[in-house]
Amino acid sequence: MKLITAIIRPERLGAVKEALFKVGVTGISLSRVSGHGGEREIIEHYRGTQVRMEFHEKVHLQIAVSEPFVDVTVNAILQSARTGEVGDGKIFVQPLDRVIRIRTGEQDVDALTPVNQPETTAAALGGKK
Repeated sequence: MKLITAIIRPERLGAVKEALFKVGVTGISLSRVSGHGGEREIIEHYRGTQVRMEFHEKVHLQIAVSEPFVDVTVNAILQSARTGEVGDGKIFVQPLDRVIRIRTGEQDVDALTPVNQPETTAAALGGKK
């Protein structure tokens, strides 16, 4: 099990969400964040005052997946979030020790399996679960 964290451009969120749903990944948490990596600061004017924008708006996605979905998820994000410009973001893949679905008490891979979409999960894994 892995926790995939992606920092992406806000305007790419719709495409990323669609790509993830298409490959059977539906458990996504997101938050709006600001930050910068290799992007340059931008000078803007707000109410007649020059403002230096050092941080850029981004979307922070967190997705917990079982092993067969790691590469599928990373590739879906890569293909849908990439513009080729500086500031496309980053993907971090970290190990998960334990996952528990609060409602049922299911743990680990069972807790990561979508409740209402077993056929989508099977299709995404090439017929195997």
